[in-house]
Amino acid sequence: MRILVTNDDGVSAPGLGALTRALLRWTKESTASGGPSHEIVVVAPSSNYSGAGAAVGSVTNGTRIIYHRARVVGAEEVDAFGLDASPALSVIAGALGAVGPRPDLVLSGINHGVNVGRSVLHSGTVGAALTASQLGISALAVSMRAGTSVDWWESAADLAVALIPVVAGAPVCTVLNLNVPSLPMHEILGLRWARVSGAGLIRAATDSWESPNSPEMEGPAAAEAALAHIDGGPAEKGEIVLNVGSPFPHSGDMGLADPGEDATLVAQGYAALTALRGPMSDEDPALRKLLDDGLAGAIAPLGLPG
Repeated sequence: MRILVTNDDGVSAPGLGALTRALLRWTKESTASGGPSHEIVVVAPSSNYSGAGAAVGSVTNGTRIIYHRARVVGAEEVDAFGLDASPALSVIAGALGAVGPRPDLVLSGINHGVNVGRSVLHSGTVGAALTASQLGISALAVSMRAGTSVDWWESAADLAVALIPVVAGAPVCTVLNLNVPSLPMHEILGLRWARVSGAGLIRAATDSWESPNSPEMEGPAAAEAALAHIDGGPAEKGEIVLNVGSPFPHSGDMGLADPGEDATLVAQGYAALTALRGPMSDEDPALRKLLDDGLAGAIAPLGLPG
């Protein structure tokens, strides 16, 4: 099996290094025990693309991608490339032959900060995995909670590697999103299936610095504000301040939080696993009927047949 590793924090990020080293140990153990051999290649952005989602940029304005050879500490034998490209575009290049044969699986991460709730939409880590699925390749996105005194990369890496047979054995184009608390493996309470919560990072967008940002910023700081306010109306030039918080329930609200949601599970100390689907048409019959009822009247003035 050929595995492509990518991320959105950049090719030199510690999470990608931990994941690559864990993969390399896994491949060596498989070969030593007489099992199948596996190949690993790293194709990741050369700089931080957090919050990029599945963006590829305006590729019609330039069809060349600058890259450099990279080095993953502790896994120097693995071919690694840093691309002047987003996570999604890195996956596209790696999947379409830029660095060798088409991969059988894409692993994206380990992201420093969970990708739960609305962050799933904006995350470059998840965007890379969803892009792989659109190319007919299954993928696993891996993220770890930030803000603790120690980053337990090895826990997230070992759990991700343990899930490889699950993802590889699933139908083609399967995408799993794994969020792991930053804890030693023996302190993680377990692995649970999770629903995507409604939690978001950015709570307001204002022109005031009166509400300081939380010291713990999880996932991409994407512009998804619930409130936008500029005193006196929009000016020609100024600043909009994003108030970034945490997607986790407050400690006092834990008893009221939905126990099946991704943010709640990670806050409780579980690793949360969510199966995702990429863009697809909505075939809900009730929705289609509702829309059809208004279509005829909407296009009639244009002279188009219904």
